[in-house]
Amino acid sequence: MGIVNVTPDSFSDGGEFSSFERACKHVDLMVAEGAVFIDVGGESTRPGATPVSIEQELERVIPIIKHIAENHDVWISIDTSKPEVMEQAVQAGANMINDVRALQEPGALAMAAKLAVPVCLMHMQGSPETMQDSPEYLDVIDDVIHFFEQRIVACLDAGISRDNLILDPGFGFGKTIEHNYRILACLPRFHELHLPLLIGLSRKSMIGDLLERDVSKRLAGSLAGALIAAQQGAQIIRVHDVPETVDVLKVMSATMASM
Repeated sequence: MGIVNVTPDSFSDGGEFSSFERACKHVDLMVAEGAVFIDVGGESTRPGATPVSIEQELERVIPIIKHIAENHDVWISIDTSKPEVMEQAVQAGANMINDVRALQEPGALAMAAKLAVPVCLMHMQGSPETMQDSPEYLDVIDDVIHFFEQRIVACLDAGISRDNLILDPGFGFGKTIEHNYRILACLPRFHELHLPLLIGLSRKSMIGDLLERDVSKRLAGSLAGALIAAQQGAQIIRVHDVPETVDVLKVMSATMASM
């Protein structure tokens, strides 16, 4: 899953693809490099980020979604928590919803049920404004799994098909570096929920803080994380660096096929 953030303030590529032309070129390149999903975001959810209006988010994402739908045979994911954005994005050609708030915003559950497209439910402790202030858990694995169990029930009760649910443990969203690496080490536990896993740790602070690298120098760490996640059964890997990740996963797949 290639990432395109049509925002001025995302943690890694903020401002880099905020114009329509640059975002389109970036999408075209990621597809050519092997991305089979494109995740389009119009609101930063980095630590400390503040929300944007519905109108502003729509202005950012809808033209890109239309461009992708008209020009590429890939799955389009809309990274949003707003029901209004979900609806217009799917009408414009998006195939799935990627919600960092796990459909907890007012009206989100009903909208997802109405749209009947796959939804990724992500775990986040707190909100982007405050999530990294002092995250605490009794046991991070048990707590995140319990959260997912509750959200799955809420989704099913709202009329969302279980076949349309995907889970993301939310690396960096209300977690310390220790929490993040415990989740990465324990990904098989999440398979107990019998739903696909989407993993997004590309260029995040869990890599930068460990390796003492700024955002532009986290490729090797991101690839290591992607490989570990894939080896532990993650089905979707959300990344900034598409061709390098594709190469790593091809080598892994060839090796596993030869066993």
